[in-house]
Amino acid sequence: MGFLNNKMNTLLGNIAEIKSYDALSLLKIAHGQHVFTVVVIDTPETAQYLKKENKIKLHFKETAVSIARKEKLAISIQNRIPCKITAIQKGRLLCEIDLVFENQHIKSIVTTNACQQLELKENDVVVALIKTNDISISPND
Repeated sequence: MGFLNNKMNTLLGNIAEIKSYDALSLLKIAHGQHVFTVVVIDTPETAQYLKKENKIKLHFKETAVSIARKEKLAISIQNRIPCKITAIQKGRLLCEIDLVFENQHIKSIVTTNACQQLELKENDVVVALIKTNDISISPND
């Protein structure tokens, strides 16, 4: 099934906000109607592409995307993306879940046990969760 290839999800967005302190920046990146929060070890002074309104690529591993059934979770993960499951490939240990939100496709890899416990199936509406430090960025050149 190729679960161990661990491809990257890539989305495009625009920098909406930058807060920097020391060598770190906390970015708000708008993608359609959704805003992602990303922390990077860079500042506008050290990375010229970190400017408000600049186009950015967001990258995150399939294994960094967790799945939840409720949007109102009392957890620290800020990136909560409402998605619809379009396909599930079940393996003995892992499941690859195809998700769509705002006409964008992303993938998640979770354990088969987690998939069964959540009773995930095609067309379910779920929330994809991605920690701020699990997303990397690059300029959209």
